[in-house]
Amino acid sequence: MAPGRDEGGRRRTRMSRLALLMPLALIAAVLVVDVQAPATIHLGPFLAAAPALTAAFAGPWVTGAISLVSLAALGVISQVHGGLFTPNHQAQIIALLLISVLVVLFCAARERRRRELHRARSLAEIAQQALIRPLPRTAGPLRLGQLYVAADAEAQVGGDLYGAVRGRGATRLLIGDVRGKGLTAVNDAALLLGAFRATAGRWDLDAVVAHLEATARHAAGGTDDGLETFATALALEIDDESPTLHLVQCGHPQPLLVRGRSVTVLECEPGLPLGLNGLAGEEARPVHTFPFGEGDMLVLCTDGILEARDAHGSFYPLADRIARWQADDGPDSLIAHVHTDLLAHVGGQLTDDAALVVIAR
Repeated sequence: MAPGRDEGGRRRTRMSRLALLMPLALIAAVLVVDVQAPATIHLGPFLAAAPALTAAFAGPWVTGAISLVSLAALGVISQVHGGLFTPNHQAQIIALLLISVLVVLFCAARERRRRELHRARSLAEIAQQALIRPLPRTAGPLRLGQLYVAADAEAQVGGDLYGAVRGRGATRLLIGDVRGKGLTAVNDAALLLGAFRATAGRWDLDAVVAHLEATARHAAGGTDDGLETFATALALEIDDESPTLHLVQCGHPQPLLVRGRSVTVLECEPGLPLGLNGLAGEEARPVHTFPFGEGDMLVLCTDGILEARDAHGSFYPLADRIARWQADDGPDSLIAHVHTDLLAHVGGQLTDDAALVVIAR
């Protein structure tokens, strides 16, 4: 377990123990006051608040234990004020017992639901790791960094994707954004990533993209909403020896080249998204080549970053914010800067999935 999580668990345990003092103090106060009060004053019904209060922060076992303490206290009060078998005291004991049973059953149902949610979240995290595997920190002469933020923080997964594969003296990278949200988008993203990982280490870049196109069309055949399945994407090849990069653009936001203090948009023909190229008559997608030398950094992102809006409706100016970045510590430093600045721009919560990949030679 990570140190931060371990410390958080200990803190919650201490808080629960302190919270347990409240129902115990309530039981003690009712017991002392009622025993000292005249027989005509009945404070025993207030003991029902103790198990109800405990249920707010504890599980069924602790709540049941507090319920037993409450019943014992009511028994002492009843014995002092006329005995356990008077009608009034019997009614109070039966009412407290019923309330305690209901509260404990509620706690048990809540804990079962909480365990189910925990398992679901654990499965979502596993799915996230299987779908969006962390990029290697290094790949040949490259240093890589990534950021993935799902709009649905509970689900942890979305339709944005990225991946990297080594092969044939080069690094192949893919970043994309599948149409739609939810499980359909996650499934389509998994199909595209699987197709990329299976071919990127062995085939030429244009052949890899053609295979991704066929995969996107196959995914479209499985949709039931009457809409096309498509994905914007960038497919890249960066050779280990040559100071260049090769890029196939499939309707995705253009990459940014960071060289020193300058930020340049690598403008190229955008093309159609994957799955829609048949609309252009099966035209071959061009492979664009750009200089990419030592010290250069390439920034790839999805539209969840570029279309993030602030309170006034202004889009996030990624290129301008990168130009203001003063550190020179590589991809991780730039990603941390953009992540913090992006969340501040939108007020803390994104409304769309967002992915960012930074590559430094």
